[in-house]
Amino acid sequence: MNNFTFYCPTKFVFGKDQEQNAGTLCREQGATKALLVYGGGSVVKSGLLARVKGYLEEAGIPAVEFGGAQPNPRVEHVRKGIEIVKREGIDFLLAIGGGSVIDTAKGIGIGALYDGDVWDYFLRTKNPTVMMPVGCILTIAAAGSEGSSSCVLNNEALGVKSACNHDCMRPRFAIMNPELTYSLPAYQTACGVVDIMMHTHERYFTPVQDNELTDEFCEGLLRTMIKLGPKAITEPTNYNVRAQIMWTGMMSHNNTVGVGRIQDSACHRIQVMIGAKYDSAHGAGLATVCPAWMKYVYRDHMPRFLRYAIKVWGVDYNPYDPESTVLEAIRRLKEFNRSLGMPVTLEELGVKDEDIAELSQINVGNMHPLKPEDIQQIYELMR
Repeated sequence: MNNFTFYCPTKFVFGKDQEQNAGTLCREQGATKALLVYGGGSVVKSGLLARVKGYLEEAGIPAVEFGGAQPNPRVEHVRKGIEIVKREGIDFLLAIGGGSVIDTAKGIGIGALYDGDVWDYFLRTKNPTVMMPVGCILTIAAAGSEGSSSCVLNNEALGVKSACNHDCMRPRFAIMNPELTYSLPAYQTACGVVDIMMHTHERYFTPVQDNELTDEFCEGLLRTMIKLGPKAITEPTNYNVRAQIMWTGMMSHNNTVGVGRIQDSACHRIQVMIGAKYDSAHGAGLATVCPAWMKYVYRDHMPRFLRYAIKVWGVDYNPYDPESTVLEAIRRLKEFNRSLGMPVTLEELGVKDEDIAELSQINVGNMHPLKPEDIQQIYELMR
């Protein structure tokens, strides 16, 4: 196990009706005027936005609404939020939604305290060290941004999607009521399941050996998603299923399962290129990329993939043909994604052949470093 520093200051408030504590939690953080960051009309139609605004007013905290956050959140929208914060004297950001909404709030939070352009942080020419206080009310279990130090934004003008990471970007609190995810369309639920599993995969596939505790933790999270992911789609109002998925999503990305090891985010990096180009759903891209990546790299990491096949997917070990054991696990992963209604081929994902060379122009990977020519081969395995 490598040396590590683990920092997770977020206060998690979990369970039914916990959004009613929003005013109290904001007041605990010293809020005097809040910006309510949200996405489309779902939080408006459900009445959640109005209820939350009322809870803040009861706590003596006036609130300004800022809707319009999109999947693959835009830096252009973040810049508008920064202007509102400065103009209105906002001192607290409350995100109501999923990862895209939370990342929008995080982007506003670091940008509002910086005299330059917030995109500097995503160009890595400037490192964030401070963020305005951000809280969130989670409505989608997927990205794990409610507990993570990460923020991902899309720059439409440049056609680039980029991440910024620092511990200052962890929310002050996260309200997690599984009931708020009941109304999610099945497709969004499925995208969330895939994203949660990918966050665990990228911490599991590591060059660091003999980290048994974290391996077991990763394997448990993955088995939980394999068991409960389909149930969340067929039984959308099953509280216990939604609750376990919501907490797994947080644990998969707050780095509990990543400490003491080198992580490999190759699949995420490949998908980011696809998402920036086509504005496609993050989980859908990962469902297509991950099995192909596994098929391309497994031969150089047989012990790791054999353990994965046996302990996560329950494949019977064939000592006479170990590769067949691994390939069966990859097949099961691909079919699992398909069963959720996810795309699993380039055609289904909508990626055009003429764009593959452009999409491959990155160097990624820690467990298995990949160059553009390797990534092009991975694209071939997605057909």
